[in-house]
Amino acid sequence: MNHLRLLRYVDEVARAGSIRQAAERLHVAPSAVNRRIQDIEDELGTPVFERLPRGMRLTAAGELFVRYIRGRAADLERVRSEIEELQGLRRGSVRLVASQALAPKFLPGVIGEFRKAHPLVAFDVHIGDHVQAARALRSFETDLALVFNLAPEADIQRAIVVEQKLMAILHARHPLAAGSASSLRLRDCAEYPVVLPNRDTGGRQLLERFLARSSTRLNAMVESNSFEFLRGCLDDRRSISFQMAIGAAWDDRDIVARDIEDRGFPRGEMVLASLRGRQLPVIAYAFAEFLRKRLGSLGGGEPAAAR
Repeated sequence: MNHLRLLRYVDEVARAGSIRQAAERLHVAPSAVNRRIQDIEDELGTPVFERLPRGMRLTAAGELFVRYIRGRAADLERVRSEIEELQGLRRGSVRLVASQALAPKFLPGVIGEFRKAHPLVAFDVHIGDHVQAARALRSFETDLALVFNLAPEADIQRAIVVEQKLMAILHARHPLAAGSASSLRLRDCAEYPVVLPNRDTGGRQLLERFLARSSTRLNAMVESNSFEFLRGCLDDRRSISFQMAIGAAWDDRDIVARDIEDRGFPRGEMVLASLRGRQLPVIAYAFAEFLRKRLGSLGGGEPAAAR
């Protein structure tokens, strides 16, 4: 399969944007990468890259060719997985893009359970939002996506959709955590400093849409793309943050989660998705089915085809 290795040269240059950086990643000489690209361009009869002063950029033909390369690589991984399955092995790898709210507790737990039965399976997990997930699916850089608010699109198969509440999280010694109340009004939270995830996250987008039609205003004192950092900000015992329910349920005695009882307070969709029409590697398909059962047990899940 030496030809696939040579095709990878083109893919790496497309990702890196330069021959030098691609050669470093491939551990070969830049001249070897440049020579292979020229050979491929001669065979195709058209340039694959534009040579720019500061790097390489794919031409329109190059975009088509790189998609072909990535599709071939994905097919090869699937075939390898099927061969291993025929041999009675449980090897292979699963590539997944997941929302940050799933990173601390839920996803490590699910992967840990799956690996008890499949200890030789490796996982490559990238934390990202729904935009990054869709891009990774389309470029064959991931097998599966488990993210919030991934909208229905023609080329993306939403295997399961689970409704999730947006919840307030605060320190256990916060004034609003006192007593036995399990829920709050948003106006109660407005009296305290608020620390919020940035606007790329699904929970923040849901909150902003709700606030746009509400008379309540929140005083956002800190914004960050790190949920772990935001939880640290709650140690002042005054600040409040917001997170989807599955991410709010950490085993942390110092942090409590509260429902917001305002009418119409938003709920989001947690979506398990793959690229429509792509046949997944055997082990990735097995993990998707395992995830489907776990997500279904959370309640509110149903196959996307039924929606």
